[in-house]
Amino acid sequence: MMNRRHAITLAACGLVSPVGCRRQEKVEATGKPHEPEIPAPAAVAREGRSLIPVKVEEALEIRRVAGLRPFRPVGFVVRREEVNGKTLVHNYGHGGGGMSLSWGSAHLAVKLAQPVAGKSCAVIGGGVMGLSTARLLQLQGADVTILTRELPPNTTSNVAGAQWWPFSVFDPDRRTDAFGAQYVEAAQFAYDYFQKLVGPRWGVRWLPNYYLSDEPPTNGWLAGPGGVLHHMQVGFHDFGPGEHVFPARHARRFFTMMIEPSLYLNTLLLDVHTAGAKIEVRSFSSAEEILGLPHEVIFNCTGLGAGQLFHDPELVPIKGQLSLLLPQPGVDYNLITNSAYMFPRADGIVLGGTYEKGQWDATPTAEASQNILRSHQRLFSEMARLQGSGG
Repeated sequence: MMNRRHAITLAACGLVSPVGCRRQEKVEATGKPHEPEIPAPAAVAREGRSLIPVKVEEALEIRRVAGLRPFRPVGFVVRREEVNGKTLVHNYGHGGGGMSLSWGSAHLAVKLAQPVAGKSCAVIGGGVMGLSTARLLQLQGADVTILTRELPPNTTSNVAGAQWWPFSVFDPDRRTDAFGAQYVEAAQFAYDYFQKLVGPRWGVRWLPNYYLSDEPPTNGWLAGPGGVLHHMQVGFHDFGPGEHVFPARHARRFFTMMIEPSLYLNTLLLDVHTAGAKIEVRSFSSAEEILGLPHEVIFNCTGLGAGQLFHDPELVPIKGQLSLLLPQPGVDYNLITNSAYMFPRADGIVLGGTYEKGQWDATPTAEASQNILRSHQRLFSEMARLQGSGG
C-alpha cells in the first residue's frame, strides 16, 4: 500500500491528484481497504460532431438543373495558331474543372497572345472561361468584344457545383508531361487569383471539404501527400475509423473555396462590361465564320461547341444533374463520396453525383433527381445517427 510520502511524490509529478492523496490518507487512518477511483478518460472529440446534417426531403427540392461539361480525356486545350493573318487562341475542354481553372487557363491563353495592349480582341463564348479571358485581356490593355450565344444566368457555368478543386479534367492514363505542366500552372494561378475575390461581392468563401471512403484514401499524382496540388489542400488531415462521425470508414478533410455561380458570374460580367467590353449576342456555325471577324486576335472559349466548330473529335459531353434544396442555415461544409456530393450555397443546398459521359441531352430527369435525393437521405440520416450515438 502506498504511504503518504509516496503519494505526495506522485502527486507532485502529476501522476495522482491531491484529492487522491487525501483519500489515501483517510484509508490509512481507518485501516479499511479502498479501491482507488480512476478518473474516466476524457471523451475524444470525433471530427464532424458539431456539423449539422442536411435535411433531405422531396418537399424541400426547389429546382433541378443539368449541364454538359466539355471533357477531353487528354485534357483541356490552350493553344495558339496563325490562320489567315489572324491570331487564334483556343481555350476550351476543361471538364468538371472549368470554374476552378478559369483564371489560370485564361492567364495561359492571354500569355500566348502577347502583346495584346491596344489590340482589338474577340472572345467567343460568354461562360466563365470567356468572361475570365476577357477580363484579363482588359487588364493587359486590350480592346475586347465578347460574342456569345448565351450570357449569365443562361450559361453552362451557371449550373456548376463550383467548389474550388479542379475535378474530372482529364483521364489519368492519358496525361502527358506537357499537359501536366500546363494543368499545374493553370491551377496555381487560379488558386491564387480566387483568393483575391473572397468576400460577399464575389460570393467566394472558405469551407471544409470531407471526402468519404471505406478504403484508406489514396495519394496520387494530383492530391494527397506528394501530389502536385497537395500544397493547395489547406488544413489537410486524414481521419480513420473511430476518429469521425461520417458514414464511412475513412474521411479526408481539407479547406478550399466555395463559389456562388449566380453571384460570381453576374459580378464578373458587370466588371467586364463596366471596363468597356462590347457584348454581342450571336451564334456561329463554322470556324470560317469566326475567322471572318475583323478583330486582330480571336479567343475560342466556346466550350463544348468547339468540337463542331473546330473539328475536335476528343471533345465529348459529360452530363451532370443537380438537385437544389431550400437553403439550410448552419450547414457550412462540403461532403463528398464516390457517388454523391453536397455543397451549401446561398441559393440552396446543392446535391449532385450524376456522371453521364457522351450524353448530349441536358434535360433534367425525375429519375436522376429521385436517385440523388435517396442517396443523400441515406447519407445524412446515417450521419445524424452516428452523431447521436457518439460515433
